Amino acid sequence: MKLYSDRFASPTFRRSVIGAAVLALCASPAFAIEPFKVKDIRVEGIQRTEAGTVFSYLPVRVGETFSDEKSVAAIKALYATGFFKDVRLEADGDVLVVLVEERPAIAKVEFTGTKEFEKDTLVKALKDIGVGETKIFDKASVDRAEQELKRQYLSHGLYGVKITTTVTPIERNRVNIVFAVDEGDVAKIKQINIVGNKTFSDKELKEQIALNTGGWFSWYTKADQYSKTKLTGDIESIKSYYLNRGYIEMQVESTQVSITPDKKDIYITINITEGEKYKVADIKFEGEMFGREEELRSLVLLNRGDVYSGERLTATNKRISDRLGTFGYAFANVNANPDIDRDKREVAFTFFIDPGKRAYVRHMNIAGNTTTRDEVIRREFRQFESSWYDANKIKLSRDRVDRLGYFKDVTIDTPEAQGTSDQVDVNLTVVERPTGNFQIGGAFSQSEKFTLSAAIQQANFAGSGNTVGIELNTSKYSRTISFSQTNPYYTDEGVSRSFEIYLRTQQPPALNVGSYTIKQQGGRISWGVPFSEVDTVFFGLGLERSRIDTDSTSPTRFKTYVTNVTGIANGIGSASTNAVPLTASWARDSRDSAITPTIGRYQRVNLELDLIGNSKYYRAVYEQQWYKPLHPKVTLALKGEIDYGHGIGGKAYPVFKNFYGGGIGSVRGYLSSSLGAVDTNYGDALGGSSRLIGNAELQMPFPGSGQDRSLRWFGFLDGGQVYQEGAKMRFSELRYSAGLGISWISPVGPLKLSYAKPLNAKTGDRLERFQFQMGTGF
Repeated sequence: MKLYSDRFASPTFRRSVIGAAVLALCASPAFAIEPFKVKDIRVEGIQRTEAGTVFSYLPVRVGETFSDEKSVAAIKALYATGFFKDVRLEADGDVLVVLVEERPAIAKVEFTGTKEFEKDTLVKALKDIGVGETKIFDKASVDRAEQELKRQYLSHGLYGVKITTTVTPIERNRVNIVFAVDEGDVAKIKQINIVGNKTFSDKELKEQIALNTGGWFSWYTKADQYSKTKLTGDIESIKSYYLNRGYIEMQVESTQVSITPDKKDIYITINITEGEKYKVADIKFEGEMFGREEELRSLVLLNRGDVYSGERLTATNKRISDRLGTFGYAFANVNANPDIDRDKREVAFTFFIDPGKRAYVRHMNIAGNTTTRDEVIRREFRQFESSWYDANKIKLSRDRVDRLGYFKDVTIDTPEAQGTSDQVDVNLTVVERPTGNFQIGGAFSQSEKFTLSAAIQQANFAGSGNTVGIELNTSKYSRTISFSQTNPYYTDEGVSRSFEIYLRTQQPPALNVGSYTIKQQGGRISWGVPFSEVDTVFFGLGLERSRIDTDSTSPTRFKTYVTNVTGIANGIGSASTNAVPLTASWARDSRDSAITPTIGRYQRVNLELDLIGNSKYYRAVYEQQWYKPLHPKVTLALKGEIDYGHGIGGKAYPVFKNFYGGGIGSVRGYLSSSLGAVDTNYGDALGGSSRLIGNAELQMPFPGSGQDRSLRWFGFLDGGQVYQEGAKMRFSELRYSAGLGISWISPVGPLKLSYAKPLNAKTGDRLERFQFQMGTGF
C-alpha cells in the first residue's frame, strides 16, 4: 500500500493547518508519486460525520486524476473543517482511501456554584462562542468561554471569582464539560471621591451618578457594585451636569479605581477640571436653508445672554434636523461651531446646515410581531413607501402603533438604503405583550371576598386587532353574563364598530346593611369615525331593560325611586324601566403610548341620552389626562374628570346610573365607592348623579428597572367627591389623599398597588389605606 500523506499528530486546528502547509512546502521527490486515475473513494474512521461531507471537501472526484498537489489540498481542506484531529490519505490500488480521526463532540455543558446568573443564560451565551451541546470540542474555545465567564462575573463586582473547568471523555468519542464556579464575595464600593470640584459640592455631583456606596435599595439596584460601563455613564452624567450649567470647557482629567487586597472594597476617584462659566454671545446660521432662516432660527433654544447649556444646544440641533426632515431631508447634518472668548467668558455659535440630498422611503419593514398581523400594524402607518421622507409622519406612525396597546415596546429607525444615496428604509420593531386574559375558578377581591368567575378577554384576537370578550361571573353580589366585540377597522377608512350584549344582576356588598337587587339586560352598538389623526367621534344606540327590587331594609333613595316609577307609596316592591340610550362622544388622543404614556394628552366627552324609553335621563362625562416629562425618567401625569346626570321631564334620575367615588381610579385611601351621601338609616353609600375627580402623579421607573416603563413607582395626590341630584358641587366638600404606589404591566394585565393617607377625612368616612386593582391604566 502506498502512503501519500504523512500523519499529522498536532491536536489543534491551527497546528493542523500549519502542518498541511509545511507538508506542501517541504514536499520532495521522495514523496512524489505517479498520478493515477481514481476509480473509487473510500472513507474510514468516521462516526458522526457523513461520508458525503468528507467527499464535498475533497478536490478530486471519481474518474479524475489524483496527484501530490491534490493530496496536499485535500488534507488542508479536511483539517480546516475543524471536525478532525488526524487525516491520512492512502491508495489501495486505484482506490483513494481517506482515513480520519474525528474530534470529540460536546455531550453536555454543566455549571456548579452559579448564583449570580441563570444557568440557561450561561448555556446560551457559551453556545454563541462555540461551546455547547453537539458542538465540536475545541480546547481554545473552552478557554475563551472560561475567560468570558470571568469577565461577566467581574462586571458584576465579583472580583474573587474562581472557575475550574473539567473535561471528561465519555463513550462514542464525546466529552462532558463542567464549569465549577466559586463566586466569592461581592466587592462593594467603599468610597467615591471627586477631586477638583469648586462650584458644586460632592453631594450634588454624587446625586447625578448611578454608582454609590449603598442604600436601602442596593440589594435590588446593585448600585454599590462597580461596573466599568456604569462608571463610563456616570462620567458622562457629571460632564452633562456641568455643560448644562455653562461650563463648556469642563473636563474629566482621569479616573482611578482601586480594590483592596482582599477584593472586597473598591475605591473610585474622579479628577475634574471645571473651567469657567460661559454665556451665549451670538447665534449665526450658515449653509443651505432654502430661504427659511427665520423659521429655523425660531427653533433655537439658546438666546443671546443665556447661560450656555449643552442640553439645549443638542436639542436645538435635533429640532433643526427634524424640521428639515419634514421636507424629505433625511440626512440633514446640523453642527454648531463654538467661538469661545475666554476674556469675556462668552461663546458664540454658528450653526452650519447641510441638508444633503432629499430622500424618499424605499421600504417600511416590520419586525417582532409574532402574533399581530402585519396589516394591523401597517394600517397605522402615515409614512408610505415610495413617498418623500417625512420625520413627523414617521414619528406619528410609531405613536399610533404604540397607542394600540398590544406592545411593550415600539422602536423605529431609518437607516440609509444600501447602494443608494437618496433612499431610506423605515424599520419598526415591536415587542409583543400578552393582550389576552383568561380566568376561571376562584377569585378574591377586597369588597366581595371569594367569588367564582370565568372570563376571557382578548384585546388582539388572533392577531387581528379585534377585541373579543366573554364574561361569566357568579359572584354573590354581582352576577354577569356578557359578550362583546370591537373591530377598530370595520371599514378600510378606519371606522370602528363595537357591540355588547349582557345580563347583569347586582346586589350591595357585604359591608352594606341595606338590601336591594338590580337586574339589567340589554345590548348596545356604536361606531367610531376618525376625523383627524388624533380625533374620533363615536355614535351609538342601545336597548336596556332594568328592574330594581326593594324591601324594608333597602336604602331610602332606592325606595324613593321605586315610588317615583310605580307610585307604590312605601317604595317596597319592583320597578321596571325600558331605555333606548343614544350615545355621542368625542375623543382626542395624542399620547405617545396607551399603556405607559410619557407625553401627550387624552380627552374624552361622552353624552348618554334616553328620550325614547321611559327612563328619560341624560348622563354626561368629561375626562382629560395630561402627561409631561419633567426629566428623561420622570413624568408628571394629571387627570381630571367631571360627570353629571339628571332626569328629563320631571323623571327621577335612575339610581342604577349613579356615579361612585373612592378607591383606585378616583380618590385612593377611601374605601371603594364609599364617597358621597350615605343612607340615613343604614349608612350605606348611595353614589350620586354628579362627580368631580382630580389626580396628580409623579411617575418614575422602579429602581433597578432601567428604561423598562412597565414597572414604575409613583407619588400621588388625589381629590374628589360625589354629589346627589340637585346638589351643588362644592370644593369645600372634596376629600383629599396623598401617598405612594407601584404600577406594573403584568402578564395578566395592569396591576396597581397604592398606600394612601387621607388628608381631610370626616367622621363617617370609610378609610382603606392599602389598595390594589387589576386592569386600570391611571
